[in-house]
Amino acid sequence: MAPASTPPAPAPPLLVPVPGGALALRDARTGSARDVTLQGFEIGRTPITWAELRSVPTPPGSTPQSSAPPDGSRPGDAPAHPVTWFDAVRWCNAASAAAGLAPAYVLDGRAVRWDVGVDGFRLPTEAEWEWACRAGTTTPTYGPLAAVAWTAADQVQGPQPVGRKAPNAFGTHDQLGNVWEWCWDHADTARYGDYRSLRGGGWADREWSVRASVRRGSAPDAVLEDVGFRVARGAVGLRGALEAQGWSAAADRERADVRGPRPVGWTPLRGL
Repeated sequence: MAPASTPPAPAPPLLVPVPGGALALRDARTGSARDVTLQGFEIGRTPITWAELRSVPTPPGSTPQSSAPPDGSRPGDAPAHPVTWFDAVRWCNAASAAAGLAPAYVLDGRAVRWDVGVDGFRLPTEAEWEWACRAGTTTPTYGPLAAVAWTAADQVQGPQPVGRKAPNAFGTHDQLGNVWEWCWDHADTARYGDYRSLRGGGWADREWSVRASVRRGSAPDAVLEDVGFRVARGAVGLRGALEAQGWSAAADRERADVRGPRPVGWTPLRGL
């Protein structure tokens, strides 16, 4: 009897290089801006598709929505959705292991630590995402919206196959429109607890929501129909460091340290 063949290793996501640079990140709630300097890194040419998601064994703890097989309404070349933030980081670790890379994340219940000094797949920081999206532009979009993004103006009923709209100058497709994309950062540790940031806009969003600077946040275990993710890769700091590429654990703690009376509905993140 012939020995059983070993299944081929899954192909890693296709990444494009992004050069280092600097940008100003703006916070509409506080009316502030901060300058961020970035090292070069790599980012996904497209959001992770259903075919790419399924090519990696389902990580333990993933929600059913993220492991569902494509069907007629979920073609393999469409962005995987809905995907929770926790599912995205678990998938990044599983994809890293499959590719022989060091996993970027250590998970302990709801606590997730990013080792900025390893080269496994990971979610981009907000600064990385916006820098990669802008690709050297300073306008709200990196091209005419109808040419680069699936939005409400297209009157489609769900995410569309990736790569059908024009890329930006760095070679990424669908950074605007199609699906919102998870980033690593907390959305606002003072107001929204452990919510994480989303960028890019989705297929059903109006033009004012589909801009390089627009941000949205949601709970890391929220199941949102218009949300997927794009991976990044690159060691961007020393092993064990708690800041990189515009993100800082110390800044998260400082923002969460709300003293005195809080506005109604604010839920500062504790235990950072």
